[in-house]
Amino acid sequence: MKILYLSACSQLGGAERVLLDMLASIRAANAEVSLHVVTTEDGPLISECGALGVQATVVPLPKRVARLGDAASEQSLMNLFAAAPSIIAYLFRLRRVIRSFAPDVVHTNGFKVHVLGVFAKPRGAALVWHIHDFVSSRPVMARLLRHLSRFCDLAVANSSAVAADVRAVCTVPQTRGITVKTVHNAVDLHRFSSTGAVIDVDELAGMRPSVPDTIRVGLIATLARWKGHETFLRAISLLPRHLPVHGYIIGDAIYQTDGSQHSLGELRALAGKLGVADSVGFTGFIDDTAPAMRALDIIVHASIEREPFGLVIAEAAACGNSIIASQNAAATELMHDGIDFVSHDAGDPLSLAVQITHLAADAKLRNRLGASARATAERVFDRARLATELLPLYQTLATQTQVQTAEPEIRELCSLTSDF
Repeated sequence: MKILYLSACSQLGGAERVLLDMLASIRAANAEVSLHVVTTEDGPLISECGALGVQATVVPLPKRVARLGDAASEQSLMNLFAAAPSIIAYLFRLRRVIRSFAPDVVHTNGFKVHVLGVFAKPRGAALVWHIHDFVSSRPVMARLLRHLSRFCDLAVANSSAVAADVRAVCTVPQTRGITVKTVHNAVDLHRFSSTGAVIDVDELAGMRPSVPDTIRVGLIATLARWKGHETFLRAISLLPRHLPVHGYIIGDAIYQTDGSQHSLGELRALAGKLGVADSVGFTGFIDDTAPAMRALDIIVHASIEREPFGLVIAEAAACGNSIIASQNAAATELMHDGIDFVSHDAGDPLSLAVQITHLAADAKLRNRLGASARATAERVFDRARLATELLPLYQTLATQTQVQTAEPEIRELCSLTSDF
């Protein structure tokens, strides 16, 4: 069986880390399955695939297409239509590369490649969309995926909440509706554990060394605006002055989409305005976040919008950290508030500050939450589960005696404009 993964990005965001975990899990479970990755840009994902023994091919996406956003504005739609010739030319290149591999299943990883995959997959290959985000929050993409869902053989959702959202968006009247399976994200429990290398986050952030008994509280995320960096900074500014807390923002802007991210300079300026510049450090992007997690006492998840999963929560649980997570995080479908994490109201700096204060003042509570989180990770977040859940799905799709969906012609891409 041949599986080709089509990735929208080669930077190591959450979706790309999930892809690597899938590859590692399948490679460990069944060395006979042939795996190949095609991605739209060069980046760290390429070498990470190589380390797993999986070949990766780059088919560069035109910058004009890569920078397309999904805001529900007239300008965004005009940009989409203007890019149509570039998209069509790109599809012909992508089709040649994918068809040379002759996959049984094409598994797409990211909204843009869900659309591209419909037109680029070979005749007879099954198409799997791996949905990592709420489709309903992407107005333009929701219309596209609803229109194209009849060409998708299976949608894999990373949480029950996302699965329900996909069904709601992609169910077309008088059709059987899209088939959706929930496969929760998982992590490498050996890499993410309480033992191993620890990095000096103070030095990395250019801060003065922390005094003994300092409580290190970190937010680890890309700089996407909805990840709650402003909420985190405002919460730090509300902490009691006597509390020995240092905050850390770990991550950087990694995507090409216009207007979707903060810059580090923007966040540093906000920290200065709030009077916490001396107590908050910015490390920038860290390739391996596990040593940073082991350096922290508390890990904060602060997303202000519904979080489709929240991989950092699973990683922090595996490291045995005490975790404060937004109530809207779908990863907590598998956890219990007050047992292996504590929650705060999404987007509410005061609610987050109260929880940080509570945990910073109670080492026993932090230790209890951390131990319970690790036990939960061992039970539900072990990435060995991914192969167990995905391989039977692939096998079923690959052995179907007839293709259940028609293959669209590229000219249909142009007809999508009638939907807008």
